[in-house]
Amino acid sequence: MARRALKLASLAAAASGIYLYGNKYLDPNDFGVVRVGRAIATTAVITYDYLTSLRSVPYGSEEYDFLKSQIKELFISFEDTPLGAASLAQVHKAVLQDGTTVAVKIQHPKVQAQSSKDILLMEVLLLVVKQIFPDFEFMWLVEEAKKNLPLELDFLNEGRNAERVANMLKNFDFLKVPRIYWELSTRRVLLMEFMEGGQVNDRAYMERNGINVNEISRNLGKLYSEMIFVNGFVHCDPHPGNVLVKKCPVSGKAHIILLDHGLYQVLSESFRMDYCRLWQALIKADMKRVQKYSRRLGAGDLYPLFACMLTARSWESVNRGIDRSPVSASEDVEIRSNAAAYLPQITQLLNNVPRQMLLLLKTNDLLRGIESALHTRASASSFLNMSRCCVRAVSMYQRSKSHSLYRRAQISLTEALSLWQINLYELFLWLKGSQLGNWVTALLSWMHHSTY
Repeated sequence: MARRALKLASLAAAASGIYLYGNKYLDPNDFGVVRVGRAIATTAVITYDYLTSLRSVPYGSEEYDFLKSQIKELFISFEDTPLGAASLAQVHKAVLQDGTTVAVKIQHPKVQAQSSKDILLMEVLLLVVKQIFPDFEFMWLVEEAKKNLPLELDFLNEGRNAERVANMLKNFDFLKVPRIYWELSTRRVLLMEFMEGGQVNDRAYMERNGINVNEISRNLGKLYSEMIFVNGFVHCDPHPGNVLVKKCPVSGKAHIILLDHGLYQVLSESFRMDYCRLWQALIKADMKRVQKYSRRLGAGDLYPLFACMLTARSWESVNRGIDRSPVSASEDVEIRSNAAAYLPQITQLLNNVPRQMLLLLKTNDLLRGIESALHTRASASSFLNMSRCCVRAVSMYQRSKSHSLYRRAQISLTEALSLWQINLYELFLWLKGSQLGNWVTALLSWMHHSTY
C-alpha cells in the first residue's frame, strides 16, 4: 500500500507537470516535474527512477505518451485542467479505480526553492527601505512569512489540521470538511474527498438554490467564534474560494464546506482570554474595559484606533455600541479615508500587537468581506454568537483555575445566567423584527390609547 501511495502521488505530480508543460507555463528546458517527483518520494527507488527517466524523454514522443498513460493504473480518470490554481498549488478532479471521486492537490514545481528566494528578497528589500526610512516598521512581514510558509508547503500538516478542526467542531452538523486519504498523500500531494458547492459570498447562487443567506452568515459566525474564543485554533484563510455552501439534497439543510487547511493560528490561553474580554467590552460598549484589554494586547495609547480596526466601525459607533446600528455608507467612507490618514499609527500598532493578532486581523477582514457581500454585516446575531462563545470560554478558563467545588458551581451558575440573558435578548430582537412582534406592539399601543 505504501509503495502504491508513493507511486500515485508521483503520478499525480507528473500529470500536473504534463499539464503545465503542455500549456507552456514552464520553460521547455527546465522540466520541473522531475524535481517535484524527486522531492515527493526521495525514498522510493521505483518512483525516483520512474520520474527521473522523463529527463531523456522528448515531449510528445511515443515514450512520453506511454509514461503519461501509466496514470490510468491508479485513476479511472484524471482531469488535466485544474479546478483551481493558486501560488503554491493547484487542484485536479480525479476518479480512483474503486470509483471514488477525489480532489488531488499538487504543489507547483520549484515552489520550495523559489519560496526561499522570495523570502530572502523580501527581507533584503525591507532592510533597504528601513535604512532609508527608519520609522518603517514592517519587518514582521518577513518573520511571519518565515514561520508560516513552511507549514503551508507541508500538505501532511494541512491534512492533520483538517482532521483536527473536523473533530473539534463535530457538533456543528452543518460543517463539512473533506476526508483525507492518508495512504495516498505525501508532503507535496494531498488526496481529499471531492466536495463542491457555491462560494460563500455568492448571494445569487444561494437564492437560486433555496439557501437562507442569513442562516449561512450566522453559521459562519458560529464556526469562527468557536474557533477563536473557545478553542484557540483558527482557520486563517476564509476567502470565498475556501468556503463553499451547498444544500443537501437528502436533508434539505445548507452545509458549509471548509477547504484549504494549510494556514492556522494557535492562540495562547492568555492571549485568548484577553481577546475574549476585549470583545465582551466592545459589545457592551464598556470603554474602560476596552482600554484595559486593548492595552494588554499591545495597543497602548492607540486603543481607540485598535478598537476601530478590530470592529471596522468608527469610534463613535464603538462608543455607542457596535450592535446598536448597522454600518452605513457614510461610515464606510469615513473608515476608508481615515485608514490612509492614520497609516503611521496603524503601522505602529501592527508592530506592537502580539504576532497572534496579525492573522486574526486578516481573518476578521475576510469574514467582514463575506458579510458585506451577503448584506448581513454587523447584524445583531453575529455579536450574540460571539457573546455566547466569550462567556463559555471565560467560564471554562475560570473553572480550570479553581480548586473549590463551590467556586466552580458558582462560575457555572453565572455562566448559565449570562447565556440565558443572551437568549432572552435574542428572543426580544426576533419578536421585535417579526410580524408577531409588530402585532403585539400594535395591540399594546391600541390598549394604551383605549384606556384614555
